Amino acid sequence: MSVVDLPLVLGSHRLSSRLIVGTGKYATFELMRECLEVSGASVITVAVRRERLVDAAGRNILDFIDLDRYTILPNTAGCFTAEEAVRTARLGREILSSVGNPGASWVKLEVLGDKKTLLPDPVATLEATRQLVADGFEVLCYTTDDPITAKRLKDVGATSVMPAGSPIGSGQGILNPNNIRICLEYLKENDPNYPVIVDAGVGTASDVAFAMELGCDGVLLNTAIASAQDPKAMAEAMKLACRAGQIAGGAGRIPRKLYATASSPESGLISPGAR
Repeated sequence: MSVVDLPLVLGSHRLSSRLIVGTGKYATFELMRECLEVSGASVITVAVRRERLVDAAGRNILDFIDLDRYTILPNTAGCFTAEEAVRTARLGREILSSVGNPGASWVKLEVLGDKKTLLPDPVATLEATRQLVADGFEVLCYTTDDPITAKRLKDVGATSVMPAGSPIGSGQGILNPNNIRICLEYLKENDPNYPVIVDAGVGTASDVAFAMELGCDGVLLNTAIASAQDPKAMAEAMKLACRAGQIAGGAGRIPRKLYATASSPESGLISPGAR
């Protein structure tokens, strides 16, 4: 099996696709279902706060998800305190346990600092991680691209640290690749297989490819597909970009040079005066 085809291991979970996609912001549940299929994702995130599971017509989002096909990653989106995030994570575990989905064992942790930036609160995120790990959760932490915070989250038991490329839903891509590189260095220093996933800010397929070329193990996104002019086409583009970026990252790019280097050999050239 090629290295590219190896599954992504996140705690007790093995992902056949390194692209994790969300379920929010779609115009309809039907469109969401179609895009999930096209994306090739095996894991999808669902915000588990009660008001987010049901649409205006009273339909439950879980009725539009094949629970035998997808592992659900419960998401504490919209939480602003550690206590609220822990309570929401436990609610997600109860919901998924009741339907027999293996996603009951883990959580995508978000503890936000404010509603304007949707940046994470590092202190509250660290505290919530401690509590959830002690409660038996495999915690995947949404955080900033600060390497020190990333390392502290790993030290308290996070299954995966997921630095943001840029603010949630902004579509700005990876604004600070140097910080992502340092996060990768710190998190993988003594554990090269520790999973690091870029979460948030992706705008288009090239952002996904870039994240994978940097050496990230996966990408988590939602808005870039759900709010695209053609969500299904974008879902396919994201799938292809994730694989292409991983292959390119392992292939070893050529070094950047200031001046041109001819791709054709200079030996054997026809001289100007030759007949």
